[in-house]
Amino acid sequence: MIELRNAGKMYRQGAREIYALRDVSLVIKKGEFLSIMGPSGSGKSTLLNLIGGLDQPTSGEIFIDSTPLHGISDNELTLIRRRNVGFVFQFFNLLPLLTAAENVGLPLLLDGESFSLVKPKAESILRKVGLGERIDHRPEQLSGGEMQRVAIARAIIGNPAVLLADEPTGNLDSHTSEEIFLLLKSLNEQGQTIVMVTHDPKAAAYGTRIVTLKDGTTSQDISIGGEES
Repeated sequence: MIELRNAGKMYRQGAREIYALRDVSLVIKKGEFLSIMGPSGSGKSTLLNLIGGLDQPTSGEIFIDSTPLHGISDNELTLIRRRNVGFVFQFFNLLPLLTAAENVGLPLLLDGESFSLVKPKAESILRKVGLGERIDHRPEQLSGGEMQRVAIARAIIGNPAVLLADEPTGNLDSHTSEEIFLLLKSLNEQGQTIVMVTHDPKAAAYGTRIVTLKDGTTSQDISIGGEES
């Protein structure tokens, strides 16, 4: 469902070549919950950005459902991101003047749907993530955990092929973080493919598989309860 073939990302600083990612080959199956770990500078966020189409590899190939993410135009990448990928970040990125339902429905509104059609979908997703009582609340009226739930609801309203989460609990306390991880695990158990970057081994253990990066390459690939590959 997601495949990287010898994917690499190189940046230039003057005459220097800096490799953020080197020759990574990886297959992520539909329905997996993949946790990506590694020290700072190991290439975790670069890998997530390549999978999400926020950046393109300087070498190799990347596919989502057999659709290439390499060598295509920015407009094509934008459409793929909007319709195939959901993003959840450490910072919730909610619009302060919009209600929870309006924030959640934003991706569909940007895709041309009318709010009369989007609103019931947004309300249904908010109930799914446990915020049925917060539909008309604005971000300032929500706790940090509730705002992250709104962000997750926004990410999944379009039924994306993959949900990408980059340190999704970095701004939350331990109790609220656990609630978010349990929500992500529940979504995965309902069939949502998830790729999450984290530095926390306890957080990574909520996934079904852990890939560890070191110096831009894969150093370990372990299925939870399974064998190392």
